[in-house]
Amino acid sequence: MDIVIAAEIPSIANLLGNYLKHLVRPEEIKVTENPDETGSLLIDWRLRSYVLSPSGEIASETQTSSA
Repeated sequence: MDIVIAAEIPSIANLLGNYLKHLVRPEEIKVTENPDETGSLLIDWRLRSYVLSPSGEIASETQTSSA
């Protein structure tokens, strides 16, 4: 999965940027597999974390963990 993540980082940065309505550069994010949900990814950007679901939706990690 690491190869897939590396290939998709520019797309993930674009999705996060659209979600935040802020420019997010690919080199600014760290993407890892989410151990809590198969197929989802954790995105670390600056001091915040986000979850990218298998369906392509992004949410703040704090929103998803409290629900």
